[in-house]
Amino acid sequence: MSKEDFKLNAKVRDFAGKGASRRLRRLANEVPGIIYGDDKAPQNISINQFELVRHLENEAFYSHVISLNVDGKTENVILKDLQRHPSKVQLLHADFLRVSKTKKITVSVPLHFINEDTCKGVKLGGGSIAHNMTQLEVSCLASNLPEFIEVDLVDVEVGQILHISDLKLPKGVESVALSHGADHDLPVVSVNKAKGGDTEEAAPSA
Repeated sequence: MSKEDFKLNAKVRDFAGKGASRRLRRLANEVPGIIYGDDKAPQNISINQFELVRHLENEAFYSHVISLNVDGKTENVILKDLQRHPSKVQLLHADFLRVSKTKKITVSVPLHFINEDTCKGVKLGGGSIAHNMTQLEVSCLASNLPEFIEVDLVDVEVGQILHISDLKLPKGVESVALSHGADHDLPVVSVNKAKGGDTEEAAPSA
C-alpha cells in the first residue's frame, strides 16, 4: 500500500484566547491550533484554512503522519482533534500530536469494506450488510501506521458477524479494544437475514 506524503505549513501563534482566535479566523482566514506531546512544551500555531481544508478532503490525512513546517522547523505530527463550526463551513481549532520513532501512538484508522457486491450472504443468501464500525482505534509506531484497514466480505454468509479479532491487521499494529481483553471484541460488520426470511428457520423448535 503506497503512502502519500502530507506536508502542512504553520506559523507560531503568539496570542491565545477566544478573542484572538476569532480575529485570526475572521481577518487572516487562518485556523488556530496547538502542537503537543513527545515530552515537549505545547506550542500555539495557526494554519491557512484553505490549505488545511484541501488536505482534509483526503481521508488518509486523518490517519497519517504529517510533516508540519512551523516557521521553517519541521515537526512530525498526527491530527488528533478537529473542531468545526456547528452551522458554518468553518474550522475552529486543530490539535496536533507530536510523534516519535520509538513511542507508539493511538489513532483511529478508517475501515474499507471490500467485495460487498460479491459477498456470499448478499449474492446467494439475499441478506443485507450492516456496518457496526467505520473506523478502528489502533496502537502502533508511526512508521507502521496504516492509512486504512481492509475488511473483506467475500466469504461472509447470512447471519455471520465479523468481530475485531477477525480483522487482518498489518504487522506491528494492535487493536486498542482487544488489548483490554476478549470481552472488548466488538462486532464490526454483519450480514443480516432478509426480513420475512426462511419460515422454517424462524419456526420455534419443538
